[in-house]
Amino acid sequence: MSENLSRNSVRSDQAVMKVDLQCVKNNTEHHTKEITVERLIIRRGQAFSLILSAERLDQSDIQITVQTGPGACEQKGTLSSCSTDPRCSSVSKGWSVKVLSGSPSSVTLSVLCPSDACIGLYSLSVKSGPYSSVCALTVLFNPWSKDDAVFLENEAERQEYVLNEQGIVYQGVDEYITTNSWDFGQFEEDILDICLKLLDVNPKCLENAAEDYSARCNPIYVSRVVSAMINSDDDKGVLMGQWDGTYIGGVLPSSWNGSVDILRRWIKYDCHPVKFGQCWVFASVMCTVLRCLGIPCRVVTNYQSAHDTDQNLVVDEYFSDYGVRPKRNQDSVWNYHVWVEGWMRRPDLSQDSFYDGWQVLDPTPQERSSGSYCCGPAPVKAILEGHTNVKYDVPFVYGEVNADKITWLVMANGSKKKILSDMKTVGQKISTKAVGSNSRQDITDQYKHPEGSEKERAVYDEAVKRVTGLKESQTPRPSVQMKLSLDGAPLNGADIRLNLLVKSENSKAQDLTLKMSAQVMRYTGNPTADVWSNTRDLQVQPNTEQTLPFELPFTAYGPNLLDNNCIKVSVIAVNKNDPKEVYLAEKDVVPHSPTLRVTVSGTPLQDSEMNAEVVFENPLPSPLKNCTVTLTGSGLLKQTEQSSTVELAPGQRITLKVTFKPYRLGPRKLVANFDSSTFRDIKSSVDLNVRPAATRLGFLSIRR
Repeated sequence: MSENLSRNSVRSDQAVMKVDLQCVKNNTEHHTKEITVERLIIRRGQAFSLILSAERLDQSDIQITVQTGPGACEQKGTLSSCSTDPRCSSVSKGWSVKVLSGSPSSVTLSVLCPSDACIGLYSLSVKSGPYSSVCALTVLFNPWSKDDAVFLENEAERQEYVLNEQGIVYQGVDEYITTNSWDFGQFEEDILDICLKLLDVNPKCLENAAEDYSARCNPIYVSRVVSAMINSDDDKGVLMGQWDGTYIGGVLPSSWNGSVDILRRWIKYDCHPVKFGQCWVFASVMCTVLRCLGIPCRVVTNYQSAHDTDQNLVVDEYFSDYGVRPKRNQDSVWNYHVWVEGWMRRPDLSQDSFYDGWQVLDPTPQERSSGSYCCGPAPVKAILEGHTNVKYDVPFVYGEVNADKITWLVMANGSKKKILSDMKTVGQKISTKAVGSNSRQDITDQYKHPEGSEKERAVYDEAVKRVTGLKESQTPRPSVQMKLSLDGAPLNGADIRLNLLVKSENSKAQDLTLKMSAQVMRYTGNPTADVWSNTRDLQVQPNTEQTLPFELPFTAYGPNLLDNNCIKVSVIAVNKNDPKEVYLAEKDVVPHSPTLRVTVSGTPLQDSEMNAEVVFENPLPSPLKNCTVTLTGSGLLKQTEQSSTVELAPGQRITLKVTFKPYRLGPRKLVANFDSSTFRDIKSSVDLNVRPAATRLGFLSIRR
């Protein structure tokens, strides 16, 4: 279809006929008015109305033709014609039209778009006798239609997973979960066009546009394309990933607060990738695109997430004999990993509805799937039951939530010894934002049966058998158990206090050498700096418990955190009398960030003036360099507001004051961000519920 066709144009080729697209009425009924009411945007499987006006109209002789994409034809489902003349009814189950009311000079039509129509931009031609007009409309998936493959029955869930433009991404570690407010902004007016452009530049479309447009009727196909196009590893995708700490020429991944700026940068610079993203950024941008297109979507965080490169459902980790991890390892366990789930039916997998529902989709470029860096859709039900032979990419996702972890000690001579077999750690506190609130919903039970249960082990054995044909072997329990715990909350800027609990189940005393270490880690499980080490001797009495307190100084870890926010503390214990006896304890520590304070004054009414203030105070006894504060908010601020860059003396404050007028109704979120050379990207947010000015009502709440 020609790109010269305007989004809401009407062209008359013969006698004069006016076509009223009734954008306000139709877009309201189709839940698209938040995008715009200046163009017609409908959802498939639902009728919309048109009003034709001309000097004289024949109600029984009105033909409508719709088409999308190049080489449109009925066989591919990209062209359909229908008529008010009952003698010309279409043989295929395509579009249909009927007269609702009329007079000699005006006719109101009801046009029904089928529930399996291809999504995207269409031309709509209307003919009646000597009259002919052409206009444009956009078709989206429809979670409100029972016949649509993305139908979601619960209205509260549709409000959350399709219409909510604000969300929460969970980060940190499983013992200290942090929240990151995210502005999806899927209904900002230009985002829909950007999402359609993303489909148009995907490699499958560039190779065969007619086939690609035809396949856009299928949410399985569309979601898989979007998964590949969010990353730029093998196409003109939106985001370039970067995990090595070098972000020259781009934006630090933790600095992003929302998807809109990212997608606008991508389209502004001719579909060149935006620098830089990491897993939560990839997932959040994909959530924006899927919600915009009409596929229900939610962002999901998996803690202790395994990256099983060979997909044997076992992750191997290595320690050197002096107590620290080597810097490179193919397998790894990430502190957390973020993907999305999309809601859709899976008739390609079974004739019943067993695999319908939430599907894992992961746009972070990790492993290739059918030659492309994409992942999914993988049915969550298949992951739960260990059906690893089901497409797409179920073995990889199953490993992320349920792989066994084997820890090896690598000696100086290159030999290695298995020191721990862990069947429980991987896949903890799988989290998503709850429907209708800012609370966290734990959905671990949707992915796996309770750890250690007979059902969980049976499913794991079934998964291993389907992937490798082998059965998992067990490792005996060590005679000495060690566990690390925090003594109080760890504060960034202060020394961190820890306790090592050593419990002997041996009948004899043991003399141990403790090799203690701390490494700054990326959230992907890879170390970036060795920051502290210590060696102690400890005699463990038979069948007793001992506690050993120790401290990790801020002077050791502080200068090395940079954009990382996690410290891996490890203790390896070696039996002096029998060096083959080796025991391990490790703990991920996330130092708590200082407080960023954001306040709002004024009543949240559309087009009414409000004020926001963001304040950060330096808590350290030393200066903070390169300090900036930014403030963003879809529907509240037209652009990102940013302070000048300053240096903060101890106890000094930086303040950003912004005056703004909310320009869109409903729940909105202001997100503030503080960044410096020492403390990276501390965030806080304010929730606003913007009401029409005439009501003089509003609601405001603050969360940090």
